[in-house]
Amino acid sequence: MSECTHDCSSCGENCGNRSEPQSFAAPANPMSQVKKVIGVVSGKGGVGKSLVTSLLASGMQKAGYRTAILDADITGPSIPRIFGVSGKAQGSEYGILPMVSKTGVSIMSINLLLENDTDPVVWRGPVIGGTVKQFWSDVVWSDIDYMFVDMPPGTGDVPLTVFQSLPVDGIVVVTSPQELVSMIVGKAVKMAQMMNIPILGLVENMSYIQCGDCGNKISVFGESHIDNVAKEYGLDVLGQLPIDPAIAKACDKGEIDTVDAEPWLGKAFDLLEKQYQD
Repeated sequence: MSECTHDCSSCGENCGNRSEPQSFAAPANPMSQVKKVIGVVSGKGGVGKSLVTSLLASGMQKAGYRTAILDADITGPSIPRIFGVSGKAQGSEYGILPMVSKTGVSIMSINLLLENDTDPVVWRGPVIGGTVKQFWSDVVWSDIDYMFVDMPPGTGDVPLTVFQSLPVDGIVVVTSPQELVSMIVGKAVKMAQMMNIPILGLVENMSYIQCGDCGNKISVFGESHIDNVAKEYGLDVLGQLPIDPAIAKACDKGEIDTVDAEPWLGKAFDLLEKQYQD
């Protein structure tokens, strides 16, 4: 037997000193009650992950469920602005209290803790990961049916922290129409599979723009490949979002709650309701 390094995760020996793999699960706040945790991920940036997160949370809130967003994109937070939420989060003897949108969506984001929302977060990976875990453990998420976790792009520290530390029930992968999307989706899908996280399906953003005169759909970024990508990885297509100036205007004004996403994300809403019942 080789000399023991005390690192059982990298050792193939079955000795008497072998211990179970270390759990990285972060404890929830004792006052929290969260029934379902849904991650929203992408393999690259700029595909509209925060938009999809916001529409899913807003849509499920309108359907009568109590929803929340944990903004895990620590260095690029946008959720408070999209919902028109400003100010500083307050605390109580039980923990940090999330802020609440006009329609009741509970939100926690680093921008609700910074002195100014334009202050950059210049932190290294371990500190960012620790902050995400604090958003789960130190925040009082009171009686939440669905928590949506808006993650930064890629497969780095924060997605790994979320997958290991939070009880994620499933993820939604956000894509765009470009042909290289197959490779990008593949990275996110394979990471989820490595971490044994269920993949609920794909949402394609910026799929098309609809002509205001004739109603035809124009594929600005080329023809969609989402059906082929979904088939390649055995996934469902949960929706396709258009390029719509009205959506962009609602985000800029902090009024994402006014957008009716049912025509585009109806299948995603139906799946989430089924998840809740299961």
